[in-house]
Amino acid sequence: MKKKEFVTQDLLSKIYQQSSPPLNKLPPERQLAEEYGVSRFTIRQALEKLVSIGVINVVQGSGIYISERARSNPLVYNSITEKRFDQIAFRLISLHKKLPDKEERQVFGLGEHEYIWQFCRVRYVDNQRVQIETSKLPFSDFPDLNQQIIESSIQQYVLGRGLQISHLLTSYQAISIDKQQAALLACKRGQPAMQINSRGILAGGRVFEISEVIDINYSCTYVIPFNQDNLSFRQTHP
Repeated sequence: MKKKEFVTQDLLSKIYQQSSPPLNKLPPERQLAEEYGVSRFTIRQALEKLVSIGVINVVQGSGIYISERARSNPLVYNSITEKRFDQIAFRLISLHKKLPDKEERQVFGLGEHEYIWQFCRVRYVDNQRVQIETSKLPFSDFPDLNQQIIESSIQQYVLGRGLQISHLLTSYQAISIDKQQAALLACKRGQPAMQINSRGILAGGRVFEISEVIDINYSCTYVIPFNQDNLSFRQTHP
């Protein structure tokens, strides 16, 4: 593990520890560098990541403060959500309108003759091709969907239409890149990748998007409360 990643993970573990009184501020950069035996540049990189995922706030001349709102909720961040939008770009591969199949009608709650959008785009992070995303959205909710919107933020577009996003349902599966995917991502066929399937859900429970993402550079970190009920269930025997 790189030094900056170790520092990030260790600071996260300290931030989420239950202590009395709770930790509300981190030591200054110089002290952290001494404690971890690394340069202040490495400490600064770790702190920048913690800022980007909303765990801390750095106030010049005052200190490094822990976000209580973040600590009171499960934390999940990955190799995409920790990046700023100016580090991410998209290129549209295809966009068309189609009639949904039976499963798609069920997910979106559509009638047999209601259309959906389907698009494919490649995501660049720091000018490197890392993801292929195929997404579907109901045409009736988003009739003006176009290339400009797809090559920016879909979530910002949804919010801009006055809709409220409630939560995301996401699953992961390890795969190998096929020939067509390798051509789009400029990588070798057979390279390990992560397939990420998601549903975007609006307040009220209606699904506004289903997507499949193929990512060749995926990493994920999460902090959640210990689930005693789940452990007990797994230990039971029928």
